[in-house]
This record gives sequence, structure tokens and C-alpha cells, in this order.
Amino acid sequence: MAKQDSRTLHFLAWFTGVVVSLAVGFGLIKATLVLPTWLGGATNIGSWLTIAIGWVVVITTLISAILAIIRE
Repeated sequence: MAKQDSRTLHFLAWFTGVVVSLAVGFGLIKATLVLPTWLGGATNIGSWLTIAIGWVVVITTLISAILAIIRE
């Protein structure tokens, strides 16, 4: 029984991580989340960089989730 509980907890932690990563990624893409001013977030390059980082987060999260599903 402990093994089943461990698998369930592991899945819930993994699923939560995927959901949070996607939420952060899409928040960066839609400019809900932005870089701080001291990192250039108030400039045009900073805005572009924020969107690019958001896409990197979304794409890598989706790839890792697909690979994890295939592996199981």
C-alpha cells in the first residue's frame, strides 16, 4: 500500500510542476509577468526577451511532459 501512495504523491507533484511551469510560461508570453526594470524589463528588448523566455519555458515543459509520459 505504501508503494501505491508513493506513486500517487509522485504523480501529483509532477503534475503540479507541469501546471505551474505552463502557468508561468504563458504569463511571460502574455506579459502578465515581466522582467524587473533593472534587468531591462521596461525596454523593447526586455519585452521581447520576456516573451522568448516564456516560449522556452512552455516548449521545454511540454517536451519533458511528453517524454515522461512516453517513458512510463
